[in-house]
Amino acid sequence: MTQAKQRDYAFWVKLATRASVSVAFILIAVKTAAWLLTDSASMLASLTDSMLDSLASLFTFFAVRYAVQPADNEHRFGHGKAEAMAAMVQSALITGSALLLAVHSVQQWIQGTPVQQAEVGVYVSLFAIALTLALVVLQRIAVKKTGSQAITADALHFSSDLLLNSAVIAALVLSAYGWLWADSVFAILIAVFLAQGAIRIGWEAFQSLMDRELPDAEKQQIVDTIKAVPGVRGLHGLKTRSAGPTRFVQCHIELDDFLNLRQAHDIADSAEKRVEALFEQTEVIIHMDPLSVVPQELHQEVTQAETSVIEPQVPADDNGPTQ
Repeated sequence: MTQAKQRDYAFWVKLATRASVSVAFILIAVKTAAWLLTDSASMLASLTDSMLDSLASLFTFFAVRYAVQPADNEHRFGHGKAEAMAAMVQSALITGSALLLAVHSVQQWIQGTPVQQAEVGVYVSLFAIALTLALVVLQRIAVKKTGSQAITADALHFSSDLLLNSAVIAALVLSAYGWLWADSVFAILIAVFLAQGAIRIGWEAFQSLMDRELPDAEKQQIVDTIKAVPGVRGLHGLKTRSAGPTRFVQCHIELDDFLNLRQAHDIADSAEKRVEALFEQTEVIIHMDPLSVVPQELHQEVTQAETSVIEPQVPADDNGPTQ
């Protein structure tokens, strides 16, 4: 990644995290006031979610700043996995709070506590929807620019808040018309929804920390790109993973036996540069294998386009290949 792209990446992730922290704290303030006035379980659910948003956003705020730091002597592969760790923390916080919220909602359902001043909760929820919608738009722009896993998780969570606040409005309106159970039931449904989202986010982050392979579509792109390089007769041993914004690719390419070292190097170098050009930030390591040492089961089919490129050179004498 060039310095300009690194600066662009850092700008967008920092802007998105600053915005999410600011929005979360504003919503905590207004929802706390609304909950104290209404004593609504669904409003408490919404407040709990905003408090989680603030904790998760703060963690993400610091994690992405660590993640964008360049590789150093102790972290040769960079700091990108800090983003996945941030997503894991978000997942744990959301799941725990969803369980506590469900317990509180069941207790309130049993007690049958009525909702007070429901219109206050409705106005606050409408304000929350407008503010959250603006944040989600900004986050999606940032994700499009950077592909950040931490911002993606944060955007997914705030996107769910749009549905959550809509559910709060419905619960408050129903409760105001005498459907007292609606407030608690909606709060429980919100808790289930939050837990499902948290598990999904946590699973994706866990897979990233475990060096899961890149998506099949991207891997196929890499294979097609390498096989299209003049001189490449096949490839095997493809391994991929990602850490934050960086993709890592390594593989073995199969070359004609009698190429000299410079020719083999140029082919491998060309393949690396073409793969690096596919994505914003990619590190590629390619090992060169002569065809004769590649086990038969690893041989790839050679297309007609590939066989039309560099012809193998025959050694001129016993001293080695022609230079």
